[in-house]
Amino acid sequence: MAANAIAQKAKVTLYWLEKSRAQRMLWLLEELNVKYEVKTYKRQNLLAPPELKAIHPLGKSPIVSIEAPGMSKPLVLAESGCIMEYLVDHFGPQWSPKRYAEGKEGQIGGETEEWLRYRYFMHYAEGSLTLYLIMAKVVESMSVHPAHNLRTETMTEIRNNAPFFVRPITNAVAGNIESTFVHPNLKDNWEFLEGQLATSPNNGKYLCGKDITAADLLLSFPVDASSTQPSLTTLTKEKYPRLFDYVASMKTREAYKRAVQKIIDIDGSYDDTL
Repeated sequence: MAANAIAQKAKVTLYWLEKSRAQRMLWLLEELNVKYEVKTYKRQNLLAPPELKAIHPLGKSPIVSIEAPGMSKPLVLAESGCIMEYLVDHFGPQWSPKRYAEGKEGQIGGETEEWLRYRYFMHYAEGSLTLYLIMAKVVESMSVHPAHNLRTETMTEIRNNAPFFVRPITNAVAGNIESTFVHPNLKDNWEFLEGQLATSPNNGKYLCGKDITAADLLLSFPVDASSTQPSLTTLTKEKYPRLFDYVASMKTREAYKRAVQKIIDIDGSYDDTL
């Protein structure tokens, strides 16, 4: 059976966790028009539920399983970049830019600027940017900072249960980490991304050029979620207008809207905050 025929008969299952990167996988599946099923999970004390460990040993989300003719057992994939690359390879190669310039196929340095950006941003989203956002959330949990406008009862409970004489210490430590490490690094990343959009190949509006790619979807979650909490992430429209327009443009896509509505239909609501 031809590869494209097998892909058409494949069944994809997405194990989706609230307030996680899994929404990007759902969005991509909608863009690819792949037959899929969604199984949703709720966090327990901010963590993924133990049931996910039955799917993958680390018990994190997103996780995707794929069944197709000729397979003896389902293929289980974890890690956002790995999942997206596999789905693009088999179900939507148009979501990756052309790799080589004409006449330079297979040559070192023969790659197009669009593809080199694509390969980089597929790793950057999780390997660089998300690291500082996670640290920002950890610091937030350590300090009592009214400007952070905490959204979860769990974080408030963690802080309120700390002995009163310890709170000034944790606040000071958290404030120092935030001001000397987290915020400066986030600022560098936002300025970098703003600059990358300004210099997109062929005056494109996406990070890799005129056409949207899987790398844009991968970056959409950390950028969009950060824009809702500027005091935590330092991301504001006044300083980074291109980033805000970039995310707003992607959220107008019909596949994005269908992905959000899918979760609302299943879970009753959708929350895209960090």
